[in-house]
Amino acid sequence: MSKAKNYDNESISMLKGEDRVRKRPAVIFGSDDIDGCKHSVFEIISNSIDEARSGHGDKIIVTYYRDKSIEVEDFGRGCPVDYNNAEQRFNWELVYCELYAGGKYDNNDYEFSLGLNGLGACATQYASEYMDVEVLRDGYKYNLHFEEGKNVGGLKKEPYKGKKTGTRTRWKPDTQVFTDIDIPRDYFESVLKKQAVVNPKVTFVFKYELVTGGFDEVSFFYENGITDYLEEILGNDGITTPQFCSCERKGKDSDDRPEYKMKLSCAFAFSNKISFQEYYHNSSFLEYDGTPQKAVRQAFRSSIDNFIKTNNKYQKNEKAVKDDDISDSLVLISSTFSTYTSYENQTKKAINNKSIYDNMVDFLKHTLEVYFIENPEEANKIADQILINKRSRESAERIRQNTKNNLTKQIDLANMVEKFVDCRTKDLSRREIYIVEGDSALGSCKTARDAEFQAIIPVRGKILNCLKADYEKIFKSEIITDLIKVLGCGVEVKTKANKELSTFNLANLRWNKIIICTDADVDGFQIRTLILTMLYRLTPTLIEEGYVYIAESPLFEITTKDKTYFAYNEKEKAEILKMIEGQKFKLDRSKGLGENEPEMMSLTTMNPETRRLIKVTPADMEATSEMFELLLGNNLDGRKDYIAEYGYKYLELADIS
Repeated sequence: MSKAKNYDNESISMLKGEDRVRKRPAVIFGSDDIDGCKHSVFEIISNSIDEARSGHGDKIIVTYYRDKSIEVEDFGRGCPVDYNNAEQRFNWELVYCELYAGGKYDNNDYEFSLGLNGLGACATQYASEYMDVEVLRDGYKYNLHFEEGKNVGGLKKEPYKGKKTGTRTRWKPDTQVFTDIDIPRDYFESVLKKQAVVNPKVTFVFKYELVTGGFDEVSFFYENGITDYLEEILGNDGITTPQFCSCERKGKDSDDRPEYKMKLSCAFAFSNKISFQEYYHNSSFLEYDGTPQKAVRQAFRSSIDNFIKTNNKYQKNEKAVKDDDISDSLVLISSTFSTYTSYENQTKKAINNKSIYDNMVDFLKHTLEVYFIENPEEANKIADQILINKRSRESAERIRQNTKNNLTKQIDLANMVEKFVDCRTKDLSRREIYIVEGDSALGSCKTARDAEFQAIIPVRGKILNCLKADYEKIFKSEIITDLIKVLGCGVEVKTKANKELSTFNLANLRWNKIIICTDADVDGFQIRTLILTMLYRLTPTLIEEGYVYIAESPLFEITTKDKTYFAYNEKEKAEILKMIEGQKFKLDRSKGLGENEPEMMSLTTMNPETRRLIKVTPADMEATSEMFELLLGNNLDGRKDYIAEYGYKYLELADIS
């Protein structure tokens, strides 16, 4: 055992410079995969959005090049990059090379900002293979170049006489930082559309470089922001007219926290066809919702429940509406802003400001109260639709619970069956049950199976001949009742002997394939025939519908120096012997299932890619019935005649010494 390195004072180290991001990108971007790469892109876009929302520029252009590099251009004031006397450093060093440095801490330049922590531009630069920045401001053009987090060449500055101002950034995410940088086109289009929704009057342009050359271009623009977006989603499917409400409030999250300002806006309508809610904060799409969603749910549930009660729309002893009943018909877009935001993390996908929640609940309750009073017809439509949703949900829940109880009962029955080994998947289109011969076969098949979708039940002892026995005797057989319990579908007989199993329902069958797997000898054939007889008499539909299979087991194992061959009949044995003529080989009659190695069992009997299955599909059930009756019924003379005529074919399989 190697000796561990001493844990001493020299064991403590720290990441510096670009390594703080390049070696731990997930801390800043949430992950080091494609999602983290996407977020690094959004950090640069968000800086341009903050400029536009502050009134500086009304267009943002995002270009995606074929080499996976990205360019973001805005027409704002231009990022300050020249010397900063207060900090005694160049601003480009602070913005692009220092985490927690930026112009958004005091809210003087950006009152409602997407970026709050001074991480985005620097972190994205650190995570880039290269980054080029061009800034136009103050009569100068500034250029910066970075490679793998390090500046190359310093700040280049030259006079600029044009009137245009703004920042243009082109960079390529580094494959040494992210495991995947192949951002799909629809990500850019989705992000820019969402930003156009919550930044009215700002045009977002996306340019996509084509393989054939040139660029495909699409623009997003919403004159009235979330109101236009609501009408776009709602179309002609609303049962109420679109409503827009907004307010400005102040608040604090606790007594010892500073007060901050907030803007709260909602556009909503109700529909009997569409359910849609989106939440944004400081224009960032809240993928995981958070405070605004909780406030909307509380306010709408409380207000609608109160209206239903006041207007006596509940039936006697009827339970109150739930959030899902309302969201099923609610079309709503919420856009909130605040000068202080408590994001769950740097990826800005959820917020948890307590004061935003409190103010939003109060604001929406008041809005809905006034709306219901001024629009009684629409209020009644809303209440009636929500009650339809509620009662439909409750009806579906009752059906689902009944179904669950039935399935649970089946599962419980299966769990009670001795030595039954279930599979993991609940997907009925994949589940297979192997009915195997004895405990020894159970062991080898259990090891060889794919536990995801293959289950096993052993037949212990000799199974009853179901053609000869009456139902009372059949249902006293533990082997048979265990098999029926595991199948789950019941039996197709009317009997009082066992009421639990006397009703057949194919919908309750728990398997896609029922596979009979026995040894390739006389005893194995007999057990297989008895199992088929049981299925034919008790569940003939399973045979008619093609659920029953026989797993062929090889008769012979032929081993050469280089390879082992399996022959499933005499003809195959002869063909293999002819093929290996001249080679030394060993010929063995195949062992019983319980004696086979798991690898051999998997290859010949259980692996769907290599096994041989025979589907039991009798074209003429009457003829099949006659054969079962002949071989297993009471017609002794007929059976003797059949053996006399055809028995010679099976002498080699008989255990006669």
